[in-house]
Amino acid sequence: MRLAITHYTATSAAGIGLSELRRALAERRSGLRKNDFEGCDLDTWIGRVTGVENVELPERLIDLQSRNNQLAWLGLQQDDILGAIDSLSDNIGAHRIGVIMGTSTSSIGRTEKSYAQLDQSGRMREDLRQPQVHNLHSPGAFVAAATGLKGPSLTISTACSSSAKVFATASRWIQHGIVDAALVGGVDSLCLSILYGFNSLELISGHPCKPFDRDRDGINIGEAAGYALLTREDLSAGDNLALLGYGESSDAHHMSQPHPEGKGASIAMTRSLQRAGITSDAVDYVNLHGTASKANDRVETYALAKQFTHSTLVSSTKGWTGHSLGAAGILEAVIALDTLDTGLIPGTLNRVTDDPEFRFPVLTDNVEKRVRYSMSNSFGFGGNNASLVFGRCNE
Repeated sequence: MRLAITHYTATSAAGIGLSELRRALAERRSGLRKNDFEGCDLDTWIGRVTGVENVELPERLIDLQSRNNQLAWLGLQQDDILGAIDSLSDNIGAHRIGVIMGTSTSSIGRTEKSYAQLDQSGRMREDLRQPQVHNLHSPGAFVAAATGLKGPSLTISTACSSSAKVFATASRWIQHGIVDAALVGGVDSLCLSILYGFNSLELISGHPCKPFDRDRDGINIGEAAGYALLTREDLSAGDNLALLGYGESSDAHHMSQPHPEGKGASIAMTRSLQRAGITSDAVDYVNLHGTASKANDRVETYALAKQFTHSTLVSSTKGWTGHSLGAAGILEAVIALDTLDTGLIPGTLNRVTDDPEFRFPVLTDNVEKRVRYSMSNSFGFGGNNASLVFGRCNE
């Protein structure tokens, strides 16, 4: 089912809102920085959004205070996404618009703080007793409260594919008449559990990450918030962008390693193209999952080689943003979407040397060209894979 995408926005280390993101991509200016996250002494680089901890929530939302929800609120202030939501609510009713958010860690940073500051009796401080925050649905509950939307609200947590799968859920909800539109998105913020957790897996790099480079040695953890407003095509006006297709799979090969031949990734891409009703050679650009880990990047090229010809340009943008985990899907979907509007296809930052094990060429330098169809890939732990295809409503 083709859905109109009337508005979208993203906030990450590469920039707050679309204009800053576009400038960073065009200027090939990374948002990664040497680790300066409070309480963390790891020798790594991170994709931190400047000023998140200083964001003030409105009084009506103060009981939902957390770094994650501060980041979610900052993202909602960009690119008139709130104005678009209000306008659509006035038109079709707030109860006909659903909220679907993706996250990996939710507000676990707030929970860390709560346990670190227990009182002498072993109880949480009163201001940190927030059951509505210390749970996985915190982002969905927060965004519904912040926007005033009254439709069903859901939070998806399938590791790095979380906020790509929100598009698939929105498509099913609208197709079956549960809602007429959906605000989809994702938010994940930096926290100690994630930084030290990925370090324990020996997956983080002590340098700015190098996706698809022969000498890649791990990921940089980032944070991000992003949103897209999807509606039935008949509710939109003008030459809107569109979600044409989605594909999902769960190969369950390993808890943290991808299938060695990219089986699940291939299935997700194939299904997204089938739903979109296009062939692989019609896709102009694919934003890759491309984390800069040894196995992930190699395997993704295997899957690409099965699906595409070299006329399709592919790249990873994690050199700009870091890996924003549960928010990576929406962030990179926005980047893939935006190529249709701007014609700017970002190359892959920090990529210098080809890896002879790769089976598909990866773009290094930026390219400007007309993009008719784009794809975004998100492949998570446990073999949770999602692929999205974007185009225009009138094509």
